[in-house]
Amino acid sequence: MRSRAIRSSFLDYFRTNDHTVVPSSPLVPHDDPTLLFTNAGMNQFKDVFLGKETRHYTRAASAQKCMRVSGKHNDLDNVGPSLRHHTFFEMLGNFSFGDYFKREAIPFAWTLLTDVWRLPADRLVPTIFAGDAAIPRDDEAFEAWRALVPAERIGELGAADNFWAMGETGPCGRCSEIYYFRGNEVPCNEPVCRGLECSCDRYIEIWNNVFMEFDRQPDGTLNPLPARSIDTGMGLERVTAVIQGTLSNYDTDLFRPIIDAIAAKAGRQYASSAQRADDISMRVIADHLRAMTFLISDGVVPSNEWRGYVLRKIMRRAMRHGKKLGFAQPVLHDLVEVVIGEMSDAYPDLTVNRDSIVRVVRSEEERFDAVLTAGLPRLEDVLDRAATGNRIVPGDDAFRLYDSLGVPYDFMEDLAGHRGLTIDRDGYERAMQGQRVKARAGSAFKGADKDLQFVLTPELEQALGSAGDRFEGYESTCVSGVPVLALFDERGQPISDLPAGARGYVAIARTPFYVEAGGQVSDSGRLIGATSEATVERMVRQPNKPRLHQVRVDKGALRTGEIVTAEVADATRDATRRNHTATHLLHAALRSVLGPHVKQAGSFVAPDRLRFDFAHFSPIPREQLEEVERRVNAEIVRNTAVTTEVRSTEEAMAAGAMALFGEKYGDRVRVVSIAGFSMELCGGTHVRATGDIGALVITEESGVAAGVRRIEALTGAGAVEWMQRQRDTLSRVVGALGTTAAQAPETAQKLQADAKRLARDVEQLKMKVALGGGSRDAEGNEDAQTIDGVKLITRKVSGLEKNALRGMSDTLRDRLGSGVVVIASENDGRVSLVVSVSKDLTARVKAGNLVKELAPIVGGTGGGRPDFAEAGGKDPSKIDALLAAAPDALRKALTQNS
Repeated sequence: MRSRAIRSSFLDYFRTNDHTVVPSSPLVPHDDPTLLFTNAGMNQFKDVFLGKETRHYTRAASAQKCMRVSGKHNDLDNVGPSLRHHTFFEMLGNFSFGDYFKREAIPFAWTLLTDVWRLPADRLVPTIFAGDAAIPRDDEAFEAWRALVPAERIGELGAADNFWAMGETGPCGRCSEIYYFRGNEVPCNEPVCRGLECSCDRYIEIWNNVFMEFDRQPDGTLNPLPARSIDTGMGLERVTAVIQGTLSNYDTDLFRPIIDAIAAKAGRQYASSAQRADDISMRVIADHLRAMTFLISDGVVPSNEWRGYVLRKIMRRAMRHGKKLGFAQPVLHDLVEVVIGEMSDAYPDLTVNRDSIVRVVRSEEERFDAVLTAGLPRLEDVLDRAATGNRIVPGDDAFRLYDSLGVPYDFMEDLAGHRGLTIDRDGYERAMQGQRVKARAGSAFKGADKDLQFVLTPELEQALGSAGDRFEGYESTCVSGVPVLALFDERGQPISDLPAGARGYVAIARTPFYVEAGGQVSDSGRLIGATSEATVERMVRQPNKPRLHQVRVDKGALRTGEIVTAEVADATRDATRRNHTATHLLHAALRSVLGPHVKQAGSFVAPDRLRFDFAHFSPIPREQLEEVERRVNAEIVRNTAVTTEVRSTEEAMAAGAMALFGEKYGDRVRVVSIAGFSMELCGGTHVRATGDIGALVITEESGVAAGVRRIEALTGAGAVEWMQRQRDTLSRVVGALGTTAAQAPETAQKLQADAKRLARDVEQLKMKVALGGGSRDAEGNEDAQTIDGVKLITRKVSGLEKNALRGMSDTLRDRLGSGVVVIASENDGRVSLVVSVSKDLTARVKAGNLVKELAPIVGGTGGGRPDFAEAGGKDPSKIDALLAAAPDALRKALTQNS
């Protein structure tokens, strides 16, 4: 059987056994801070197992995309030497949510393996949990297996093997692993093979049936789950190797086409199961090609933080192994085509995203080549310093090379190892963690009200719970005849009334007010009672309770039970609607201009502006940005109707609806469509037709994080006002230049060129004055001191920029022929220091060392090459002291290297 048939037969088997086949969730898990990437089939069902979510089915099956590159599920370092470990893999699984349990799950597994896939029953060895001090032996699973195999063939293993947990907390339970015996001909390095518990590959686990019974708490307590459930997982790569009769996953049809393509490009032969350096490199590249292809397709882009950091690490590890195979030019972007060709039948998104995947990989390959070009000299300097010291490269130095130049840690470690040096890994990781925390904190959108807690009595809880949360704002901006269910003061304490001038929170059973979600801000407006009025300033969401209206009472007093009319401020809602629909147009236009890899990474939709963050790997050229703007406005001019409908999630996705990346949706979703242009899942408020937007103008494009770009824009009257301001500014600039609008750029460029030329002339005059400011001997030569046979010129100047100082030091050094020049300049309260050493003296005197010796005198630091170095300082009053110290510093250097 080919891998495609194995995958499809698994899903078909469980479909015929009344399971709903659920599509794979993205590799980026939704709203789960415990997971870097999806690492198991059950991740998307976690809330179902916990009883927090219900689905229309109680049996499911899936082929799930998974990544294991962090925490206890981290296979990255094993990839290459190991024949069966991967970063990216597919997990086949069947699930029961309070439906069947062990006595049904075990026969399901056995029948598939022996009847459908026809694996020899005598080579299959089931296991159960043996029990420990905290959790008893799994007698129920033992009895279920004994009905299928002899009791002596049932293995019993401890918690390390037969107790499964998704993470440190969450659903977990005893499990039953099924092993396949490959035969005694498989080598074993142990004196006596230990069977199931041996590290050899004679017995290989192919399927794990997890009996989800517990919810592990942060303190380790195991609480019973609301309903006993089943979670099984079987790696497609591993079971394919068993069915196809290979010892190595890399010899299956999942990998061999990729490996063969790598070998052909490298002009090498791949040897199955071999541990030669070339074979390991080809396995690494094959595995990492799959990982990068799927991660990029799912919207992850290489960066220096969190998920993007892991992707970049995987990509550059593959590139480094490519260098080992002799690849001098970028090749990975060509090889991803092989991955897409092999996997797109099961994952059609790969075909849709092909162009963007290739572009991102090619861009990262070119960046890596640039990194090596720029970073190698700096790395050599760092290694040189370590070699003359304690032979340990400081972690901070290694991190700076990575953070500023992108030199991979593995690459640094390799070069250091070749020279007998080590890197302070702990110091490196500390610096890296600090950077990640800073990056994530800087790029996140901040939500409101997360710490606001409302005190609910049992009676109030029941009243609010039974009232539901009916949002009627899609149909109307005014709802009348609504009773006030509850009132809270500003601290969240329940109260019976809110007097005039007071602020607090109001719960009503039906409301037209939209609560902040999906990037759209809350509505504002008024609550009007028979004798009271209150301004609704914003909305607050409380899980499973009616949304709360934050109000300021303007007249009378609001009271519990009072009947009110809720009115949204129409002008504000209309402005917000324009901006929200505009983000949908912007998203679609960006994808059509830049490519389908563009995915929303965040948004902010307010009445006065919109902000849209999206995944993209480089700044957007002006021409493309203008094309995006043109396409959006062309759609506005068409005045296309904006339609909304509620559909099943599966139906909406099949129709091509765009989902917010990483968002979690229920069984039914709201679909917002602009015919022929955009279709997205969205719960926000929108205009009736695109023409209602009026116009859109992009005011700014920028980067907010590695691999994430941001567009800010205005619509409607705000767009007109912005264009009028721009026109007024242009008019004043044209008047100041004394030219026409068409000639203004050329005139400004000419003035700028003249200003630069005059500045250079002034700088040259300053340098001539400075050069002529020193004393000379009777023959007219520069008056230099001689320190242990080496000429030294020291000079104090003022007002010279760095470039002029460099030119001056070069001129003085050249006049000396052989010698050292030290120049210090004061400029705007700062000190600039340059040191030049003639080439013939660099073996005895290094400019960088002199700068490090002298710069602290003026409160500065610096460094540089052996022949030239520079520094900055904060204390101009110490320049004379610095120059006076120069002869001793030179004498010290000469003595040390004599």
